[in-house]
Amino acid sequence: MQKISRLAALLIASAIISAPAFAQSKAFATVNGQAIPQSVYEAFITQQKAQGAPDSPELQNAVKEELVNRELLAQEAKKKGLDKKGTVPGQIELAKQAVLISAFMKDYVQAHPISEAQLKAQYDGIKANLGSTEYKARHILVEKEDDAKAIIAKLEKGEKFSELAKQSKDPGSKDKGGELDWSSPASYVKPFGEALTKLKKGEYTKTPVKSDFGYHVIQLDDSRPMTPPPYEQVKPQLQQRATQQQVEQLVKDLRAKAKVN
Repeated sequence: MQKISRLAALLIASAIISAPAFAQSKAFATVNGQAIPQSVYEAFITQQKAQGAPDSPELQNAVKEELVNRELLAQEAKKKGLDKKGTVPGQIELAKQAVLISAFMKDYVQAHPISEAQLKAQYDGIKANLGSTEYKARHILVEKEDDAKAIIAKLEKGEKFSELAKQSKDPGSKDKGGELDWSSPASYVKPFGEALTKLKKGEYTKTPVKSDFGYHVIQLDDSRPMTPPPYEQVKPQLQQRATQQQVEQLVKDLRAKAKVN
């Protein structure tokens, strides 16, 4: 996921690049004999309108002034050779890549739209995974199995779960008597979720429940039917998730076919 997040960061990057690649484009203006391509002006205008600026003579004039100022500063930077110094060439190349990647991704997503049937299938799958019941639970997490057994023994003798929870390793619940939020079993690691569903209201696990985090003692406080949000309400999130999965698969496929040395 971290790699995809970095890719997403590139996708939202933007840059105005004055380079020989624009030599064939119609000039919008010239500064000290150096042309500012019309395509750069149009890209800047589009960017400003996407951010909410109304298209008007004032905006057009402001963009022209901004582009002229940028060109002046870029020329001064080139006079000093900064375009070839340190990491600047690499940063310029990354900016170019970002623009190309953004254009490619937009084109790819438009050419491969997520269907309504796909989104509904994803919604039904998530609902089925969540189940029809959610649970209000408490737990105490410890490092060793013997420590969990000792806690269970104290519970058997009548000691309060909330007091024993103070020794829990879970910082988010130890000061709340081990209390957790209402959740479906699927929200927890598998051993925890499975143990939780076997408890009746007021019961606690008689044996420690092992997970990758340690050993749990779990108590069920209550349960209730789960009412998932309607499809239309979560459709935008489903669309985003499906698109992200689509992009991940695309990158995976490209990597599988690529020769990387």
